Amino acid sequence: MNGNLNYIIRRLIYLIPVLLGVCFLIFILFNVVAPDPVNMMLGKHPTADQIIEVREQLGLNKSLPAQYLDIVKSAFTFDFGRSWATKQQISTMFMNGAIPSLTLTIPAFFIATFSSIIFAVIVAYFRGKGVDLFIRVTCIAMMSISSLVYILVFQYFLAYKWGLFEISGYEYGFPNFLYYVSLPILIWVVLSLGPDIRFYRTLILDEIYQDYVRTAKAKGLSERTIMFKHVLRNAMIPIVTYTVVQLPFLLLGSLLLESFFSIPGLGDMTISALNASDFPVLKAMSIVSAVAYIIFTLIQDIVYTVVDPRIKLQ
Repeated sequence: MNGNLNYIIRRLIYLIPVLLGVCFLIFILFNVVAPDPVNMMLGKHPTADQIIEVREQLGLNKSLPAQYLDIVKSAFTFDFGRSWATKQQISTMFMNGAIPSLTLTIPAFFIATFSSIIFAVIVAYFRGKGVDLFIRVTCIAMMSISSLVYILVFQYFLAYKWGLFEISGYEYGFPNFLYYVSLPILIWVVLSLGPDIRFYRTLILDEIYQDYVRTAKAKGLSERTIMFKHVLRNAMIPIVTYTVVQLPFLLLGSLLLESFFSIPGLGDMTISALNASDFPVLKAMSIVSAVAYIIFTLIQDIVYTVVDPRIKLQ
């Protein structure tokens, strides 16, 4: 237990320089490479007083090292200042947008993941047979269709024509939000099944052709026992890697789905910030996603020990 705790502490310390490096890249991108926001906000012929006033409001009158330290400070305090476009506190905007985004992305992601793993186990178990071929061909066909086609067709027929779902909008509170996110969740799952099933199937088949499987068969173990007791457990390590790496991006919502279904989440907020050249919001989104990715990388290593006890945190 002490060894695991020491490992976690060391990893947290190692993550500090990584975070500082990420903040430096964000600083270069938004504070050095990006065009001067003052000119974008004031137009072509601003007065000198207007330029001084706006640069002071935006904190651009500080030295470059001071601006970099502001980014580092925001990464640790999550205080990102105010939006240029809406004048609201960005942290408040994040809190308001996170709820709609997470009510969409979390159930959609886990439903898609569990469904894909189940189908992948089925096709791997019946590999080379009709079920395997049918599901693989279906996956390829699903992947060949644009995500926009799924959104427009599902929205037109399931929501507008047949009235099974709400066309767009969002309402806070359970179970009210379910009426609005059910169709986007369904579309997310359908879009994810094709690539995820093929990916998980490949991982499982890689394990099936390992030497330990042939040894288990020689000992007389049944195909089902080998699949569920040995193969699936060993395949869970790359599956966990693939899954945990995607979790941080759930915080950012879904740009496409939130836009088409008018869900006021972080994805919709990002699109609005892009259209308005709202750099503080875009910078905050970059910082949050980087911090979340770094944290979930540590969680990933810890989860490994749960999935496979042979792995020790050292």
